[in-house]
Amino acid sequence: MINLWQAHLSFAMIIFLLLPGFGLDRLWRGALLLALLAASSIPVDGLTLAAYLRSHIDDLAITTMIFMLWACLRRLDLLAPAPRGYVGVLMIFAAMALLLYPATLGLSYVDPYRLGFSPRVLLTLIAFLTLGLYYLRNGLAVAMLAGATLAFMVGLKPSHNYWDYLVDPLLGLYCCAALLVLATRQAYRWLTGRRGSAGHRST
Repeated sequence: MINLWQAHLSFAMIIFLLLPGFGLDRLWRGALLLALLAASSIPVDGLTLAAYLRSHIDDLAITTMIFMLWACLRRLDLLAPAPRGYVGVLMIFAAMALLLYPATLGLSYVDPYRLGFSPRVLLTLIAFLTLGLYYLRNGLAVAMLAGATLAFMVGLKPSHNYWDYLVDPLLGLYCCAALLVLATRQAYRWLTGRRGSAGHRST
């Protein structure tokens, strides 16, 4: 039953984040999010809209749910627009995705996904990583990792593999794409800055 609620929440938050703001104030944006949550239960050919979306993306990781919740709260102006350590979050979960998914596709002889079934080593590594991020005051990353670990401990998802709580393809693709965009922008600024300084020297 929990995974069905997760599908409804995923539907509402994904559509809410993809839609433009329409110039709505905070109250109407909140109403829009609630309306999308209600719309997720609309049946089409015997399946709800949330179930249709779930058939394409499966159940999302707990980290993704927390990340989308943070993004929704940002759009509702309930959180600061740029949290500390946002780039660090992108790097951590992009690295997890690059470690996990090429191996599951048979591109590596090492299969880290198997560690998720008996995750003592993985839990220890994530615990140290979480403590380090807490020391660095990266609240978003700490909330994502701690939330995923707690959800795994109580069996919130049908899966018994710890990896399914930590990362999913949607989160991995987003983090990799966001890092690529940030790197491209940084390279463009560096190039334009060098051109500008060179033009200034030539004059």
